[in-house]
Amino acid sequence: MPNTFFGLSIAKSGLYTYQAAINTAAHNSSNADTIGYSRQQAIRSATDALQITGSYGMAGTGVNVNNIIQVRNLYYDEKFWNNNAVYGNNTTKQYYLSNIENYMSEVNMNGTTAVFDEIFTAMSGLLGDTGNITKRTETAEASQTFAEYLNFLHGGLQNLQDECNFEIKNTADKINSLAEQIACLNRQINTIEVKGAVANDLRDARALLVDQLSELANVTVMERSVGDGTGINQYIVRLDGKTLVDTYDFNTLEVIAEESSVNINDVDGMYKLKWSNGQNFDPRSTTLGGTLKALFEVRDGNNKLNFNGKATGNKGDTEIKITDASINDFNLLNIPDSKGRIKIGAAEYVYDSFTAEQDLKTGEITYTFKLAAGSTLQDTLNGEPAKIGDSIEYKGIPYYMGQLNEFIRTFSNAFNDVHKTGQDFYGNNEKLNFFTGKHPATGEDLVFAEPTKDANGNPVSLVIDSSKQNSYYHLTAGNVKVNAEILKDPKKIACAEDRVNGGIEDSKILQGLIALKTDVTMFKQGRPDSFLQTMVGVLGIDSKAAKNIMESQDNIMRAIDSQRMSVSGVDSDEEAMDMARFKKIYDLNSKVISIMNEIYSKLINETGL
Repeated sequence: MPNTFFGLSIAKSGLYTYQAAINTAAHNSSNADTIGYSRQQAIRSATDALQITGSYGMAGTGVNVNNIIQVRNLYYDEKFWNNNAVYGNNTTKQYYLSNIENYMSEVNMNGTTAVFDEIFTAMSGLLGDTGNITKRTETAEASQTFAEYLNFLHGGLQNLQDECNFEIKNTADKINSLAEQIACLNRQINTIEVKGAVANDLRDARALLVDQLSELANVTVMERSVGDGTGINQYIVRLDGKTLVDTYDFNTLEVIAEESSVNINDVDGMYKLKWSNGQNFDPRSTTLGGTLKALFEVRDGNNKLNFNGKATGNKGDTEIKITDASINDFNLLNIPDSKGRIKIGAAEYVYDSFTAEQDLKTGEITYTFKLAAGSTLQDTLNGEPAKIGDSIEYKGIPYYMGQLNEFIRTFSNAFNDVHKTGQDFYGNNEKLNFFTGKHPATGEDLVFAEPTKDANGNPVSLVIDSSKQNSYYHLTAGNVKVNAEILKDPKKIACAEDRVNGGIEDSKILQGLIALKTDVTMFKQGRPDSFLQTMVGVLGIDSKAAKNIMESQDNIMRAIDSQRMSVSGVDSDEEAMDMARFKKIYDLNSKVISIMNEIYSKLINETGL
């Protein structure tokens, strides 16, 4: 049977237990506003009873705290992580698309089409007075203003791409840092829990790191016990299916600056990522998600307009021929003129230059790429699929820069063709290109090669050479300008068809130039301004869609977090009631000790003689 002082032991267990319960409630209350903190709960149970040989069988021995646990639901955690990746993805897209939209804004008076319209407003003013030097100057300056506006847009988009590229590096560095911190916490948690304790606060810190990680990319978490009751757990975090953290070990993303490129508009030093364990990192993975996926899509998105075709060549050759190309219009061609990358199967080649010959009958273009010095074909090619850049179904920065290039190349070509047929104020036909580009090396105006004919007068195939600045392929939104001779002397604007016989008021060529504004055959969208309006309209739709999804996802995230906090969050009123309840029970156990003290005093001091 229990000893004489057994009652004190029972009361003592109650005091210790509810002191721990009060301390746990106090810890919860002090962290009621701590981000990532999960409510803790002291789990109590009756201690093992003593078997008594007397008639009443079993005697209770008191109460004990078995564990102090986190109140947390993994289902809500996983739901939060999955939706946080969607939120991070669309928040990033909305930020960059809104910036692109700001550059091309149609809201203010100086929007893209408004600046373009100023060219024709100035030419219309010149129409009735072609001899007016002031109005000729206005026409030249309005055209140059539009060219400079395109230069500004191109530069702005490149700045955004550079920012996006830098953010890819920052995001990779942040992922590496979070992985290292999680691995460090795993070691601390196991060190504590192997001794039988539970590292609740450290587990909260680790879960908060996973919360942060989930916004950057899709993550999954698995925790399992190692051995049987050892207190050591294996904790694995996977990023897009690849192991990022395995308990104490962690993988990292290496950031590598590319020396070659896949787009003539791209900024230098585009980053690619690679796992430190040698595995390839796939930025095009459909399950990558998060901010990182959005950054790659915005930086590289081409709306599936990358270059591809069929490659031929013999092993050891220094050239690759590409036929059945996806791009048979030089105005749509945005592959690099040098230091470009061609991927054929698993092999990747860097080329120094290329030539492209268009068959005037079929319109098909045959491309010949000259490989970089020291490079040769690794295998014989017989029509193997080849590509420059990935096919990305997203309208990112490269897509909009390509659209600007397509517009200015097509429009300039048509404008120049009309302008070169006319005579200037002096009655000369100098065949000047009105719009040209700035040579990247010399700064001089580009000179576009004229179509040639054979000895029989038949047109010959059109050939461009990437090493020579002599085609509209080299004209971009970034280098377009009005011919320097026209800016210097606006009298060289060709307005007349026959200045000698038509007189100073001859404006037939000028009328042809003005008519280009309403030419519905120039673009598939119709008129030139329709092309610009469509481009800006699509951008607005995409930006609005990203904003709507972001706002919707924000509401979903709030709802999920509210559900999660309803389980793991601290309710200050509830904790106050718990502390009052625990204090009452603590006082009751104190009363037991007081009563037992009176009993033992009577027994010891007042019993017997």
